[in-house]
Amino acid sequence: MSHNPYSINETSSPKSPCQYLVMQHFDVIIIGSGPAGKTAAIQAAKLGRHVAIIDGMGGVGGVCVHTGTIPSKTLRETVLNLTGWRERGFYGRAYRAKSDIQASDLMQRLSMTLQNEVDIQQDHLVRNGVQIVQGFAHFVDAGTIGVDKANGDRVSLSADCFIIAVGTQTYRPDDVPFDGERVIDSDEVTRMKKLPRTLTVIGAGVVGVEYATIFKTLDINVTLVEPRDSMLDFMDREILMHFRHEIVDSGLRLQFGQAVKTIEVRENGNCVVILENDRAIASDMVLFAAGRVGNTGKLGLENIGVETDHRGRLTVNDRFQTSQQNVYACGDVIGFPSLASTALEQGRIAVLDALGEKVYEKPQYFPYGIYAVPEMSTIGMSEEEVIKRKIPYETGLAQLRETSRGKVMGLRSGVLKAIYSTKSRRLLGAHIVGEGATELIHIGQAVLTLKGTIDYFLENAFNYPTLAEAYKVAALHAHNRMIELE
Repeated sequence: MSHNPYSINETSSPKSPCQYLVMQHFDVIIIGSGPAGKTAAIQAAKLGRHVAIIDGMGGVGGVCVHTGTIPSKTLRETVLNLTGWRERGFYGRAYRAKSDIQASDLMQRLSMTLQNEVDIQQDHLVRNGVQIVQGFAHFVDAGTIGVDKANGDRVSLSADCFIIAVGTQTYRPDDVPFDGERVIDSDEVTRMKKLPRTLTVIGAGVVGVEYATIFKTLDINVTLVEPRDSMLDFMDREILMHFRHEIVDSGLRLQFGQAVKTIEVRENGNCVVILENDRAIASDMVLFAAGRVGNTGKLGLENIGVETDHRGRLTVNDRFQTSQQNVYACGDVIGFPSLASTALEQGRIAVLDALGEKVYEKPQYFPYGIYAVPEMSTIGMSEEEVIKRKIPYETGLAQLRETSRGKVMGLRSGVLKAIYSTKSRRLLGAHIVGEGATELIHIGQAVLTLKGTIDYFLENAFNYPTLAEAYKVAALHAHNRMIELE
């Protein structure tokens, strides 16, 4: 296409910064170009609708591409490669692929990856005829939005329906002395100029745990602080126990059960985190990763009667419709599960419903991946949920290091856990910690979704040697115990 994808056919320049340019009308306007927004835009375009997508980050992809999912996973992969972490099972913990790793080593690969991702996603949108508008959107009324562009221009766009997919931003309390260098949030990790010798991570949610373990893999002394006594409570407890053992064994320090009272930056450059029990933790850098808030503050939602919760998130129905009939929301801005994978499906369902098209049923099961070191993934019910529902069950465990592929790879740990109903023999849940967990989980997802039983794993052959064999090992383990109960 010959036209500039960032153009909106402007016909004149404004006389003042507050004047709007010519209005254009669309069938649907999507605000935000992350996974949910991009999918919604392309789905609508494939239905032959006139679509615009508003992007305020200077390049499509949203938080997922620029500061969230893709950057953190790229940093993780870079760290594992440069440190030689995957080879330490053979060569010992002292093995290093690169002895002197600098922040520039990480940022170089990160920059290349992100630019490629932006280019690919922009190409997808343009080839499907989606009009990209760079700027920040706000609702004027239920049928009109204004877009403030970087050059000071303001444009007015109207549509029959809108999809809000603006994602989230880091939670930055006023009493935390953020400076972008010594006290940073998770978005600022992607702009680090120097790696610290010591690091304190505040918040043991998914983001905090991922970054804490990634930096520990670089042999940085890391302390993970969390006011609760536990972390990642949605995970199966047995799998979480294995994970906790692994990270503690790596040297990661866990400081749980005490909230942060203050964060100080001393004159000597040290950062000191003081807990409620007055314990002081000193480090070169503090990473504050205690939550995120919806990117809704400047959307003008008050002009259309749509309210947010205390974290800026939107409430929607099962079709992702807000309290304003022609305004939908999807992705991280609506809260749990806040996954790129689920956002993709939410965007598609939302736009289909908004345009009056037939909507397929939402997936019953979705995998959850935690890209820590080691990684974890889960789908279906945990053992605790099965017990709560009073379902007769049996579990099967497989040690990844005991599979032939595990031996070839030099794995030192890793566990696959499968849960089966003793009555129907159906798979109820699959939970994995260890190398390849986020890939392996999809086998469990397929069997679970298709209502498969333990017999699938018992009666079918798996490529040899592969880590996927662990499913068969776990099934045999569970089956033997089920026979003993007969």
